[in-house]
Amino acid sequence: MNVELLAPDHERLWSDLHDLARLSEPDSEGWTRRVFSEPYRAARHWVRSRMRDAGLEVSVDPAGNIVGRLPGRHGGAPLVTGSHTDTVQGGGRFDGIVGVLGGIEVARRLRETGTRLDHDLLVVDFLGEESNPYSGSCLGSQAATGVLTAENLDRVDAAGNRLGDVATAFGLDPDGMLTPTWATRPLHGYLELHIEQGPTLEQRGIGIGIVTAIVGIERFLATFVGRSDHAGTRRMDDRRDALVAAARTVLTVEREGCAAPGDAVATCGDLRVEPGAENVVPGRTRLAAEFRSEDQVWLSGVRRRIVEEIARESAENGVEVLIDWTVDNPVVPTNPSVQNLTSAAADELGLSWMAMPSGAGHDAAHLAARCPAGMIFVPSRDGRSHCPEEWTDSDQIATGVHLLAAGLARMDQEATVDNDFGPTGEETGSLLTGTTAER
Repeated sequence: MNVELLAPDHERLWSDLHDLARLSEPDSEGWTRRVFSEPYRAARHWVRSRMRDAGLEVSVDPAGNIVGRLPGRHGGAPLVTGSHTDTVQGGGRFDGIVGVLGGIEVARRLRETGTRLDHDLLVVDFLGEESNPYSGSCLGSQAATGVLTAENLDRVDAAGNRLGDVATAFGLDPDGMLTPTWATRPLHGYLELHIEQGPTLEQRGIGIGIVTAIVGIERFLATFVGRSDHAGTRRMDDRRDALVAAARTVLTVEREGCAAPGDAVATCGDLRVEPGAENVVPGRTRLAAEFRSEDQVWLSGVRRRIVEEIARESAENGVEVLIDWTVDNPVVPTNPSVQNLTSAAADELGLSWMAMPSGAGHDAAHLAARCPAGMIFVPSRDGRSHCPEEWTDSDQIATGVHLLAAGLARMDQEATVDNDFGPTGEETGSLLTGTTAER
């Protein structure tokens, strides 16, 4: 196969990226498009339209993911690519979008050049990859791979809204989100394109990152319950200040991160104080934090240490604490075969590349439990991400999309990609069933 023919249409790709980015929340900073928001709904309709324009058969699976299918010569277990189109509050234009539009552009170029893969190609816009107010992330990929549970759908946000109810209001079927999908059947492999979201590639002057592993992520929500009192009349030595206890936890989390091995990090990202008045001693505080590392042993140890330290410090302040942990994903190595095939494709295209881990979580972490999976990174200017200043040059994105096409082509030509989940040539019938409409 002549992979040079699969180079993307640079101007079309760049135009699509900015057209999609403009579908954002008007009163929010940056390019905000949070899961279940109206701009997110509009973006999903836009993506479905672009998939159809590219010649894909489009459906929404029971998990709420948008799936475009390009039939291959022999069908069977499909190749999969994709990412997400939701953003964090105040996010940028490139995180996630590059992988979805890159996959659509690969499908376009395959059709335009008359190139047909042996396997079906699925391009997926996964539902709600970013962290959400319900103490979770990667909703669509977790649901598609059978990881999402009824307990997850019962989680509530700070206002008491239940995730399952919010999904229903968005037009999804919570029961359907718990049923098997295409991702629980044999898959030939998964390859995701993404911006790095860090500074390594730019600092080293290298154009491509071949991801070796995705960090494990453990999060906790701590609820500190003290006692509200008048701030002017309650003595300092007679207070049960929930915010003071939470503040000590912030410093404890920071100490753990600073003392951690390798590139492990620890972050407190959300703090809510009740009743939230300067003349009232805080009686209740909620703190959300997370730990990330390639070292699963450290992640397991930090959970035990942090619980003991928070309990001790809170007791010193006369405050009770409840801690609810969630494991976003354990440390996930990418598939060595996919790494080798992708790096060989990079060499064929004459691209500079390096092997590197991902410090961010991705849908690929959940697909890796179902099939051989890998990731491609392109540089991020100054390493900035999850902010309006997030930027990747158009030629860097085009290079990443070209490598995505070449990598998928190499995976397609392999009879097997070390797939432990069943023979890759197995006929599985129609994969896109149980579709759901959005209101």
